[in-house]
Amino acid sequence: MTRSRLEAFSDGVIAIVLTIMMLDLKAPATAEVSGLRPLIPAFFGYILSFVHVGIYWNNHHHLFQAVRSVNGAVLLANLHLLFWISLVPFGTSWMGRSNFATWPVVTYGIVLLFSGSAYFLLAHLLVCHHGHDSTLAKAINSDFKGKISLVLYAVALPLAFVHPWLACGVYCLVAAMWLVPDRRIEMTIYQQQP
Repeated sequence: MTRSRLEAFSDGVIAIVLTIMMLDLKAPATAEVSGLRPLIPAFFGYILSFVHVGIYWNNHHHLFQAVRSVNGAVLLANLHLLFWISLVPFGTSWMGRSNFATWPVVTYGIVLLFSGSAYFLLAHLLVCHHGHDSTLAKAINSDFKGKISLVLYAVALPLAFVHPWLACGVYCLVAAMWLVPDRRIEMTIYQQQP
């Protein structure tokens, strides 16, 4: 099976997720600048989530540049990833509305952890499908950045019970790690071109 339908569907789902998050930001009831103050937590959550979802979209795009075909397991793994990404707006909204209370921050962290795990699984299944000597396998290599991200998300969950903002700091750290585009796949593809 070709990858084009999977990519188009994934792009559509991610666009809808971003739209839902944006639509959840409500304008203040007053025309005064002071009316923006209560929206600061929701806006911070929106920025954090927009960055995370954008990073998934970017890395998904790069991942599939090294993919020739997909199979049923890859399709299911991709749906699994999209399921967790589709829960980001819920976590974002709850965090913002609760002013970053413990359980909403934990829930958001669980969504991020499972999104990261789903992406890791998708990449692993793609490597298995294309072979361990494929361009994709060479590009991903040991995927240290992916593994450390999962560890950091797991560490953030108990930190949220100590202080939710510590967990949010870890979420920001992981986003910062991935904000710079991962060039492993681009470089590997470029090096293999004649």
